[in-house]
Amino acid sequence: MILSRTPLFVAAAALAASSLLSSCDTKPATASEAGSPTAEAVASDSAATAAAMSGTAATATDEANATPAPDPTSIPASKIADAATITARPQVPILCYHQIRDWRAKDSKGAKDYIVPVQQFKDQIKMLADSGYHTILPDQLYAYLTTGAKLPSKPIMLTFDDTDLDQFTVARPTLDKYGYKAVYFVMTVSLGRPNYMSKAQVKQLSDEGNVIGSHTWDHHNVKKYQGQDWVTQIEKPTKTLEEITGKDIKYFAYPFGLWNPEAIPQLKQRGMVAAFVLAEKRDQQDPLFTIRRIIASGYWKPRTLHNSIVQSF
Repeated sequence: MILSRTPLFVAAAALAASSLLSSCDTKPATASEAGSPTAEAVASDSAATAAAMSGTAATATDEANATPAPDPTSIPASKIADAATITARPQVPILCYHQIRDWRAKDSKGAKDYIVPVQQFKDQIKMLADSGYHTILPDQLYAYLTTGAKLPSKPIMLTFDDTDLDQFTVARPTLDKYGYKAVYFVMTVSLGRPNYMSKAQVKQLSDEGNVIGSHTWDHHNVKKYQGQDWVTQIEKPTKTLEEITGKDIKYFAYPFGLWNPEAIPQLKQRGMVAAFVLAEKRDQQDPLFTIRRIIASGYWKPRTLHNSIVQSF
C-alpha cells in the first residue's frame, strides 16, 4: 500500500545535504562505526582454504524450486513467526557494496574497504556463480524468515548503497551476465547529480526485476533524528522512490549500518517491513529490522570473500 506522506524540504536540511553529498565519493563510516573489514583482516584470512568454492554454477532450475515470494503485506499477522523463531532460522548471507571503481591515489586506506575495483568485483561475482550461489530478493527473505518459505540452494542477497552511478554502469551488466538480481538502497538527494544514478536509471533497475529500497534523503545517522527528521529523511524519500518506480518501497538500509530502537516504530509507521544493518548480531526483539549484512571489501580476493561469507553467516 502506497502511503500518503507530507512533503518537507527545509532549507537547513538542503544545506546539510549539499555538504554531505560533496563528500560522498569517500564518505565511508569508520571501521568502529560500521564493523567494516580491514586490510589486516584480509591478510590474516589469506591462508584459509577455498574447498567449498567448487560448487556448481547457479541454475534456473534450482531457482524455480524456491517458494514464490508473496507480498509481505499479504501475509496474515497470525502466520508471521515470533522474534525467537525468526532469530533461530539460519541467516542468509547478505553482501553490501558501495562504489565499484578502480582505486585512485587520493583514496584512503579506510575508503578502499568501500571501493571495489572493477575487475575485483567481476571476479567476486563470478566466484559466487561458480560456487552455486543464487541471488534472492527481500520479499523472498521476508517470507523465509516469517513463514519458513523455501529458498533456492545457497541463497545470497546482493545489496548496493548510496546510488553511485557505477552500480548501474558496472555492477548491473556484471550481475546480468549470471542472471543475478540485487537490491539498490537509494539516497534520494543524490539522484541526477554527477556520478550518481538518475531517476530513469533507478526506474530501469526496478523494471528489470531488481528491488529499490530507501537509504534516507541525505545519509544522516538515524540515531540522531528528532521530530521532523523522520519526515525529511524517511517519508519524503519513500514517496519519491514510489513515484519513480510505481511500486511500494518496503525495505530500508540504515546509513552507516547504525540504528536505534526508536527508529523501528518510525519505519513501521511509514510502511517498512524490514531494515538492514551492518553489525555482528541481530536485535533479539526486532530481528526483521536489524537484518545483518557484511561489507564486501575492496581488498578481498574471491577466496577471501568466500571465506568471509562462510564465517560470518
